[in-house]
Formats: sequence, C-alpha cells, structure tokens
Amino acid sequence: VLLRISLGIVFIWFGILKPFGLSSAEGLANQLVEVGAWWIPGNEYLYSMIAIIEILIGVFFLFNRTLRLAIFLLLIQMPLTLLPLFLLPEVTWQVFLIVPTLEGQYIIKNVVLISAAIVIGGTVRKNTED
Repeated sequence: VLLRISLGIVFIWFGILKPFGLSSAEGLANQLVEVGAWWIPGNEYLYSMIAIIEILIGVFFLFNRTLRLAIFLLLIQMPLTLLPLFLLPEVTWQVFLIVPTLEGQYIIKNVVLISAAIVIGGTVRKNTED
C-alpha cells in the first residue's frame, strides 16, 4: 500500500508542476518535442497532455479499483520518458550509455518507477465470483 500511495503522490506532484512552468523537465520535454514530435499536429499541447496523464496516473494509483488503469497509462507514458536517452544523447549523456548527465539520471530513475508499477501490478487480482 505504501508503494502504491507513494507512486500516486509522486505522479500527482510532478504532473501538477507542469502546467505552472515549475517542472525542471520542461526544457528537456520541449527539446524532445522539437526533435521527435515536430510532425505531430498540435504538438504544442503534448506537454499539457503529459501533465494530465501524470495526474491521472497518480490519482488512479491512490485507489485499488483503478490500479489497472494506472498501470496501463504508466506503461504507455513511461517508455516515452526514456526517449531523450536516445533522441537527445548530447543532453542526457556525458559518455554515451556509461556516464549520464543530471538530466540522464533523472530519466533513468524512471526504470525504478516502472519496476514499482510492475510490483504493484502483481498485487492486482482478477475479480472472481466465489
């Protein structure tokens, strides 16, 4: 329960910072959009959509009934957060695949969040009729 609530709080917290321009990830996200999503119509709204998805993931982690939805959204969103490691190597690595920059470390920690979600996912039981 503590792991689930912690993830919920972290996702809500980081998601809420984005619309107010208070997230330290904003510059990196904007660079990623320029490099990897320039072709998507309305890409100027991607950062806001990511914020909404993060807040939803956080809220869904707070309740047992919505855990599956939280994990589903997280498993879609989180791999996208790893893209700068490959699309922006000059920003995320001092030595490629060996020495990450501070931004690279920030991204790599997402592997821990993904792992935590998988652990939590293992606790979700199918509804069965007794």
